[in-house]
Amino acid sequence: MAASALALKCTDPKWVSHPKRFALSGYKGRTSKLAFLRTPPLGCSTMGSRKLCISNVTSDQTQTLKEPINQGEDALGTFVPDAVSVASSIKYHAEFTPSFSPEKFELPKAYYATAESVRDTLIINWNATYDYYEKMNVKQAYYLSMEYLQGRALLNAIGNLELTGAYAEALKKLGHNLEDVASQEPDAALGNGGLGRLASCFLDSLATLNYPAWGYGLRYRYGLFKQRITEEGQGEVAENWLEMGNPWEIIRNDVSYLVKFFGEVVTGPDGSKKWVGGEDVIAVAYDVPIPGYKTKTTINLRLWSTKVASEEFDLHAFNAGDHAKAYAALKNAEKICYILYPGDDSVEGKTLRLKQQYTLCSASLQDIIARFEKRSGDHVDWEKLPEKVAVQMNDTHPTLCIPELIRILVDVKNLSWEKSWKIAQRTVAYTNHTVLPEALEKWSLDLLQKLLPRHVEIIKMIDEELICTIIAEYGVEDLNLLKQKLNEMRILDNVELPASISTLLLEVENAIPAEEAVAVQVEEEEEEEDKDEEKKKEGEKEDEEEKNGVDEEEGDVKATDEKDQVTAKKKSLFDPDPKQPKLVRMANLCVAGGFAVNGVAEIHSEIVKEEVFNEFYRLWPEKFQNKTNGVTPRRWIRFCNPDLSNILTKCIGTDDWTINMEKLGLLRKFADNEDLHLEWREAKRKNKMRVAAFLKDKTGYDVNPDAMFDVQVKRIHEYKRQLLNIMGIVYRYKKMKEMSPEDRQRSFVPRVCIFGGKAFATYVQAKRIVKFIRDVGATVNNDPEIGDLLKVVFVPDYNVSVAEVLIPGSELSQHISTAGMEASGTSNMKFSMNGCILIGTLDGANVEIREEVGEDNFFLFGARADEIAGLRKERAEGKFVADPRFEEVKAFVRSGVFGPYNYDEMMGSLEGNEGYGRADYFLVGKDFPSYLECQDKVEEAYKDQRRWTKMSILNTAGSYKFSSDRTIHEYARDIWGINPAPLP
Repeated sequence: MAASALALKCTDPKWVSHPKRFALSGYKGRTSKLAFLRTPPLGCSTMGSRKLCISNVTSDQTQTLKEPINQGEDALGTFVPDAVSVASSIKYHAEFTPSFSPEKFELPKAYYATAESVRDTLIINWNATYDYYEKMNVKQAYYLSMEYLQGRALLNAIGNLELTGAYAEALKKLGHNLEDVASQEPDAALGNGGLGRLASCFLDSLATLNYPAWGYGLRYRYGLFKQRITEEGQGEVAENWLEMGNPWEIIRNDVSYLVKFFGEVVTGPDGSKKWVGGEDVIAVAYDVPIPGYKTKTTINLRLWSTKVASEEFDLHAFNAGDHAKAYAALKNAEKICYILYPGDDSVEGKTLRLKQQYTLCSASLQDIIARFEKRSGDHVDWEKLPEKVAVQMNDTHPTLCIPELIRILVDVKNLSWEKSWKIAQRTVAYTNHTVLPEALEKWSLDLLQKLLPRHVEIIKMIDEELICTIIAEYGVEDLNLLKQKLNEMRILDNVELPASISTLLLEVENAIPAEEAVAVQVEEEEEEEDKDEEKKKEGEKEDEEEKNGVDEEEGDVKATDEKDQVTAKKKSLFDPDPKQPKLVRMANLCVAGGFAVNGVAEIHSEIVKEEVFNEFYRLWPEKFQNKTNGVTPRRWIRFCNPDLSNILTKCIGTDDWTINMEKLGLLRKFADNEDLHLEWREAKRKNKMRVAAFLKDKTGYDVNPDAMFDVQVKRIHEYKRQLLNIMGIVYRYKKMKEMSPEDRQRSFVPRVCIFGGKAFATYVQAKRIVKFIRDVGATVNNDPEIGDLLKVVFVPDYNVSVAEVLIPGSELSQHISTAGMEASGTSNMKFSMNGCILIGTLDGANVEIREEVGEDNFFLFGARADEIAGLRKERAEGKFVADPRFEEVKAFVRSGVFGPYNYDEMMGSLEGNEGYGRADYFLVGKDFPSYLECQDKVEEAYKDQRRWTKMSILNTAGSYKFSSDRTIHEYARDIWGINPAPLP
């Protein structure tokens, strides 16, 4: 249920009568400005006529408060908020909703009181939004994501409410600075990278554009991890963002759902299925308001936390001294929401990840259906569910919502399989975010069977529906072709065909002449060999003993006579390989069970259609779309870069660009204006000064603000090629050391190279790269011969708040992934919006950014996506010859100049022609010379500051396409079928 304003009894009568004590508890007036009622917070007993109802979606019970609320103007009066009213509200919360001792009003206490004051305002709009959606019974989109990288909420909320000035002045009166107070807020540890940041941008745009939508996620207690950078490289400790509570969330104790694991499925006399026994946990809702910009619309992000009932605490065991047994059930439930992406090398880790995914899907679907039933009234027409509900799966993590929706419809609501399957296919849509094979989730069928037995039954039925569709499309005349299609498209990989289909195909096989059967056998063997080779190239580690065993068994098969081959083949053409695991391919389930599939950049969507899901695209071309990502210009220009924001408003003549980004295109006519150039450079330098102070505080390094600020901040992964960047820096450093001081100063532009990002705790190679960057920095930054000419800084614990400092002050940003491997990227959009020039490959959204900002304003290098396969083949055949400069850098690293750590494993990954962790799969060596030559062009351009400034202006001017507002309009129109529903 959306936020319900629960009336609080006011215990101090002096508060009601005091002329200056009132809370931010109401609004009236223009859509873009809020006015506050002169009342105690959230409705005290002095209120008059209108009744406030509190309804529980899960029980559909309604309670009416005995003391109704009067919102009449005559009774209470209204006024526009000012610093005095805001200060009074903050003081009220400091006194009456305290989290700290009463004697002091220090920064942490000031932050919590300020946030609670803002939340009062949001609750009013929150309730009004929810009530309006209920009244109008609008179609609503529900966005399911394992990640939301929100960042700090305070400045964003008061900025969206247009109350920044009032809060700044109020806090000044109370002895504090707004920025200092805002800095006390920890980043919400609900995400890690672009997936979560995109989801948060989408929520901001949905609210701003008045679309009826909610987000669903999990409330991670410890986040991913807090990153520490030491001499040993990256260290991880738990996040503590909830240590002192979260003032933005409201727990909904009346909104909870049972989520089941394990157990068994029993069949009733009438054929109905019932999932019984096993382990039950309770998912409890925590709601976070998401305000729109210059609108009353405030939508909801509902996060689930898990627990069990109190009676699950084993008091007998505790008193007997077996404390671990006593609270085992509690901890088992709570740990589901402990951390984001728990390590999954173990069975326990895999089980926990699946529990997380199912908890998100089950609790959210139960909640969505409860809301649909409530809005439907006495008669629920389930055929209309897709007309009122659109569920968007952000990547494959929420895939289980497809079988979960069917389970609820069939087992709980007693609909037929046929009707439930058709409803699900019209309700759920899927966004693909990756082309990396390891990121297209595949789960063990045995694990799923054990954890979610009813869902495996449903998945098998969906798989059977898909198999029938494939057979209907391709027929049974060419069994080899059919086998190929089934291998590529089935949801269940290496799993027996359904009995009825297997019998049918066996009959067809028995009719095949012996010669054709042998041909089929040979083709299949060749196909399997090709697949094995492909897996090998993708870096999948194989056990040599198992490999040898397979070879021996294959030799045995080849040694049999032709008759035995034919007989074996007739029994096993479509049979699974007993040596390979049985898997559930979640991405295939998404495509088969969803009504729409979209990529997140034009080049990515083409790869999705032509490579990743080509067979599905041929079958259902109408399902596939592109929705290029975007980011919110409110947070990523308006609030984090106020100096640039003021310049844009001045040039364009209005601040409407914050919600109509196409107006940024007007900047192009001022690109050569000298006055604009001066203001632009001054704003950039102020932001660079801020970055320099930040780096000093976080790393201890002093950097020159007049140097070029060169930034690569993103998740650490081999395909994102931080290794290419740092090896380019090593080459630069080596050349500097070989020059005289005079030549050094003439040849190089001073540069500060800034890195940031987290490597997953179990990703060994990524953690090596982090350590290498840190070691290079420790050497270069302490080299007196180099001084300010080159600095290398790794910023620890990169998050949204760090990005809001770094991005406005950046001048060159590196987006240098191996072409065809980055789905889109969103940080490239943020940097471009802030007038930062990109160096990158033709990958992800880089392609479209380059088109929009102009080819001359983007530094391009490297192989193209359509060349990658050929280049890897060239490498495997031993034909690749490395550039001498690349070999020079590797030797320099191995010389020990950057410390005693042995980097042979890391350098070795760039060598050889084949093998796991070898052969330079991400083409660092291939692109290295092109990268160096492109960096020479960067140096040349930066020396001409007039040219560089013009390039910067044109980057901002061309970034308008990459607003998440544009993306959301496209989702709403083309996928969800929802319309704006602004509050009256």
